[in-house]
Amino acid sequence: MIDALYSSRILTLVANIPLTGRLAVPTGTSEKSSKLCGSRIIVDVALSDGRVSDFAQEVSACALGQASAAVLGAHVIGADLAEIELARDALRAMLKANGPPPAGRFAELAVLEPVKDYPARHASTLLAFEAAVEAVSRATAASETRTSSVGTA
Repeated sequence: MIDALYSSRILTLVANIPLTGRLAVPTGTSEKSSKLCGSRIIVDVALSDGRVSDFAQEVSACALGQASAAVLGAHVIGADLAEIELARDALRAMLKANGPPPAGRFAELAVLEPVKDYPARHASTLLAFEAAVEAVSRATAASETRTSSVGTA
């Protein structure tokens, strides 16, 4: 059963995490860590018209957290907050409530379905999406603050 956790597809994702590093000037940033295993992810985003236009992530996580971050990095450009929240919520439901795998742009998260049998691995698997939701939420709030203060004295 442990072989399903570390399938060749998951290991391929781990070896090819896109959009790593940090953005020079992010409009939203979030750092999340798992107390259980020590995994840590920092996500930087920039938005354009409410959608992710630039993205970078610094990933220090277990293989499952890295695989999740790889799926996020491969598909996040062009996503809006609602899409990322939906993916995070579907991933959580898949892991914790035997829900179906996420659909849409993040459908590749289905590869992580075997993780549902290992509750100690759930937090690290969700980490990248938790950080992305928070970073995009912060960027959205910052954008709304800048927009609403225009023209005020």
